[in-house]
Amino acid sequence: MATNIIETIQMNLGYSNLQKVDPNIQETKLHEDQASIEKLGQAAIPAVLTALYKFTRTDAGCRQLLTTQIGGDWLTVICAGKEKEVVEKVAHYAIVTENQARSHMENIAEQAVKIVREAAGTPATPEKIKAYMNSQRHNILVYLPAALYMGDVLNDEGLDDKTNKMEGPVSNMMHRIENSFSDGDRKKGLF
Repeated sequence: MATNIIETIQMNLGYSNLQKVDPNIQETKLHEDQASIEKLGQAAIPAVLTALYKFTRTDAGCRQLLTTQIGGDWLTVICAGKEKEVVEKVAHYAIVTENQARSHMENIAEQAVKIVREAAGTPATPEKIKAYMNSQRHNILVYLPAALYMGDVLNDEGLDDKTNKMEGPVSNMMHRIENSFSDGDRKKGLF
């Protein structure tokens, strides 16, 4: 079974546990009680991972992930020119400066790329990266605060759909079906 990328980043970088977003209120239940550093983790980790997920939907993005040296500016690479807007949204949500948000997000992006490369194994291929990130989609989106509007920023409104936050036997089954179609239909040229 694939490692949960959210939990791995939390553990490796020392962030407190993230709270799942309540699909009814589109926010975590403890949002008002969280300190800025907790809000920063709550926003930055899923925001960076959402951008990474979107970046890995193409073979070109996956190949770049495999060939670019670690230590580069991964945040700029995976946000595809939208990093300023993503950083602003995270900083606003967490009530921190943009420099603080950017610093955390750059560390998260570097750690995320390292995890994805390890998960892809040897030999790593774009297909393995896509499959891994596909398996992580739901894990990422249940923690993504709606206030960030990442779907608008990344031109993928499906990311902001509140049904992504729903869980339970039926919802979980539907998420598995959705994940299988999101990769398979692209291969068939349907999307």
